[in-house]
Amino acid sequence: MTGAGANGTGRAIARALGEQGALVAVNDLDESGGAETVRLIEAAGGNAAFVRADMTQEEEIQAAIAFAVGTFGGLDILVNNAGGTPRPHFPDAPVEHWSRTLDLNLRGPMLAIQHALPKMRRRGAGAVVNISSVAGIGWQPHSSPEYSAAKAGLARLTATLAPLAERDAVRVNCIVPNWIGTQKVLAEIEAMSAEERADVPDVPTSPEEIAELAIELIEDEGVAGRVYVWWTGQEPKAIPLDDLPGD
Repeated sequence: MTGAGANGTGRAIARALGEQGALVAVNDLDESGGAETVRLIEAAGGNAAFVRADMTQEEEIQAAIAFAVGTFGGLDILVNNAGGTPRPHFPDAPVEHWSRTLDLNLRGPMLAIQHALPKMRRRGAGAVVNISSVAGIGWQPHSSPEYSAAKAGLARLTATLAPLAERDAVRVNCIVPNWIGTQKVLAEIEAMSAEERADVPDVPTSPEEIAELAIELIEDEGVAGRVYVWWTGQEPKAIPLDDLPGD
């Protein structure tokens, strides 16, 4: 479970997994946040352990996967949630800065999937859930082109990996949310002008709602290679990428 240290989507999914009886390897760069996620899972009767790893670094991704296998005896589930896009943005940002955003949001999940696959094959099956964003959907401008490109790539990657379900019994699916009501997002909305806030939904999708869908995708053995777009205020819908709306 990557990016599960903050009080947001990652933590909500990690807690939901713990409630379902999964043994959860909690990953984040924030050690105190990761420890809090572990504490919350264990307080609810679950079992979890924290591993610090940078999801832009292949050797650390490998180490995190090895930690999960060594601690809990195997790997059945991978949730690629770690992401973000710090300012400044392409094309005004230095190459090394915007490249890290691509690494975190696309290359990191690809590496995690690639290194997780042999462990899941060994277990006989597996489930991967990628967390993308509507920033990668459609043709509208976005303040962070590198983030949009990476999230578009993550959604498309998911669809192309549908054959893994038949080949390796590993199902890869993707959630593409709009506004999620994390503490960080709610603070950003609060800081907006009235004009900016006019384009923001009154009630963002909650992290817990995202977590519910993630659990459904992990448990439903008949779903693979599907991309679920979740516009705030609507029901999540799995649709082919070539049919996605442009706004």
